[in-house]
Amino acid sequence: MRYHPKAVPALAFLGATLMLTACSGVGDAARPEGEAGTVGISMPTQSSERWIADGANMVEEFEERGFGTDLQFAEDVVQDQISQIENMITRGVDVLVIAAIDGAALGDVLDMAADNDIPVIAYDRLILDSEHVDYYATFDNLRVGELQGDYIVDALDLENEDGPFDIELFGGAPDDNNAYFFNDGAMSVLQPYIDDESLVVRSGQTSMGQISTQRWDGAIAQARMDNLLSAHYSDEEVDAVLSPFDGISLGVIESLRAVGYGTGDRPLPVITGQDAEVSSVKSIIAGEQTQTVFKDTRALAAQTVDMVESLLAEEDVEVNDTETYDNGVKVVPAYLLEPVSVDIDNYQEELVGSGYYEESDLE
Repeated sequence: MRYHPKAVPALAFLGATLMLTACSGVGDAARPEGEAGTVGISMPTQSSERWIADGANMVEEFEERGFGTDLQFAEDVVQDQISQIENMITRGVDVLVIAAIDGAALGDVLDMAADNDIPVIAYDRLILDSEHVDYYATFDNLRVGELQGDYIVDALDLENEDGPFDIELFGGAPDDNNAYFFNDGAMSVLQPYIDDESLVVRSGQTSMGQISTQRWDGAIAQARMDNLLSAHYSDEEVDAVLSPFDGISLGVIESLRAVGYGTGDRPLPVITGQDAEVSSVKSIIAGEQTQTVFKDTRALAAQTVDMVESLLAEEDVEVNDTETYDNGVKVVPAYLLEPVSVDIDNYQEELVGSGYYEESDLE
């Protein structure tokens, strides 16, 4: 059974246990070795349900196939992630799987990995400005944004309604390359409606420099939404909010509820999201957040393990995209999984029916 984000405390404990196990030095009997090799897994933070699940799923999958694992979480501190990766290299891991906090900050430590003949797989976040990124395992990030944009178009019935409808835009972390793909995908759908004024961004804030959310932080999103509402919506209603991530969505909802949205007379706007975190699925069930994009971390973990196995066996690594992900130095061959749009109508089928969550997790 693969782990999923339904039991955050238990998975956090597992992550902490694995980190303690991984701290022994080279040659120590407690070093997490396996017959197939040792994999260093660098995750950004335990503050998000999904990263805990990603780490736990990969550890389980790798160990089932005979690998030892060294799992570390850097709690969104870039220098800590660099230090943790350096330690993995020093301990002699055979391959590194890295979900970067800052995609452009790992050049020197990846040079160190290359000097030690350790291949690197970027996990769900592209590592930038380095030639030493062998492969990339992720979801179709452009499609994630398209699903969010499509949902807003359908929910507002923009094909049949002239509007205008008021919308505000939120972006992800400016140091995460995925944030730009999500935004590009969404805006490829929404921009024509903004151009013909069916959708109106009353704040005028549309560029990533204006709408990005440092570290994907919901509190930062909430504060920005507070400012948008007070400055631009004293006499107007927000009809939709493009949010690229569930944590941002919940921050936006808190801001809206504080000024009276969420009642029969003043319903919440259409609000998108991503990652199908428990709190956001519960919010969808409660009629607050409207949509999220489900990315099955179990499937991504399994695909990553397949790639590592092939890489270490010097076999062809399966990829399905060799054009999209230019990291500034090279186009990184990638395997893209398909995301799924989830709302009140299909969460049972997609999340409970697939075994990702139990019904009791969402009560």
